[in-house]
Amino acid sequence: MIIATRLLGRTARLRWVHLVLGGAALMPYFLLGTVIVGAATGGANVYGSLPLQLASFACALPIAAVSALFPIARPLSVAAARALCGVDPAALADGPARSRAARVRTAGWFTLHIGVGGVISGMTLALPPFAITLVVLPFVAALRDSRLGLPLTDGRAVLFAPPLGLAALLALVCCAVGCGALLARWAPVLLGPTPADRLAAAEQRATELAVRNRLARELHDSVGHALSAVTLQASAARRVFDSDPAFVREALAAIEETTRRTVGELDAVLGLLRQGDDEAAAVAGPGLTGLDGLLSRTGVKVAYTADGDLAAVPELVSREAYRIVQEGLSNALRHGGAAPVALRIAVGGEEVEIVMENPLPTTARVVRPGGGRGLRGIAERAALLGGHAQAGPQDGRWRLSARFPLTEKPANEPGGAR
Repeated sequence: MIIATRLLGRTARLRWVHLVLGGAALMPYFLLGTVIVGAATGGANVYGSLPLQLASFACALPIAAVSALFPIARPLSVAAARALCGVDPAALADGPARSRAARVRTAGWFTLHIGVGGVISGMTLALPPFAITLVVLPFVAALRDSRLGLPLTDGRAVLFAPPLGLAALLALVCCAVGCGALLARWAPVLLGPTPADRLAAAEQRATELAVRNRLARELHDSVGHALSAVTLQASAARRVFDSDPAFVREALAAIEETTRRTVGELDAVLGLLRQGDDEAAAVAGPGLTGLDGLLSRTGVKVAYTADGDLAAVPELVSREAYRIVQEGLSNALRHGGAAPVALRIAVGGEEVEIVMENPLPTTARVVRPGGGRGLRGIAERAALLGGHAQAGPQDGRWRLSARFPLTEKPANEPGGAR
């Protein structure tokens, strides 16, 4: 049963079809080869001579190899191999062959495919009629009396014809299975990714990861800050609900405005997720000139000082600086509660400096399990801009500082997940 499955199972049948397709692809090259051989032999009848046919076959293979050097040949070969050869799809390369090594390997595969496929296709066309004739020879007198040129048409010798016919069919099947397995073994070698393909794929994965990390930071900073502010406002309103209705109304208005703004930012980022990587890489957002609105809704008193022209800061730097301030305020709200925050942004020379300070909490506050990723996100943003950031206790206060150049310069996104 196992042998029958290997010889006639679905994989074997698909590989046989793949070989026959190779033989069909050989025909234009073979016809061109017959023209060349016919011209070289002074117009001899190529189809009436087996040696000349073999010579035409030999001429066809190098012509086919040259035609397979075009980059488009690899995607076509890979598609056929994935569908019919029964190999791991991941072991084969995607896209056209760009490098010289990839084109040469594709040419080798194509030549092997049509060469072996041409032989198996010829056997598939010729052997079954011959084998069937041998099988029925003892039972059909007309075949024995015809001039077939067979040595088994007389006497007891005719009894050997059916076994020989069945053996010919079995040999055809075994040859097809063996050649199909040969192609399946060589497909990953000749159609697999080259070092250049692996490098291109790694760069593509790094780019996609960088885009996802950037969008993750946008969501973390925007939504995380909003939730911290809403939590603080709701907590304060609950404590004075009966004694200070005016404050409760102000807190609810701040919660409404914060959530409305955050839903808008969330929709914008989710919209980018539905677009291509190029659009997602250019995530838009508020900049330093929008800090007044952020500080008015943050739910904590902020002593804000700005030195220099914030409007002159380039868009990318301004947007990243805004997110750094936003995340710093979120950390202050999360750990310091309603303690006042001192914020200073200085734009001068060729750099931007952000300094944020708030008192250390006198009692331990409950934060979400596992901590957050905000400080790492701040460091990543500063590094993206070619600068640095640090945060920690200093002189009895919590101090966050970030410094980076004004000039927009491309940099690789940090690859770590946030």
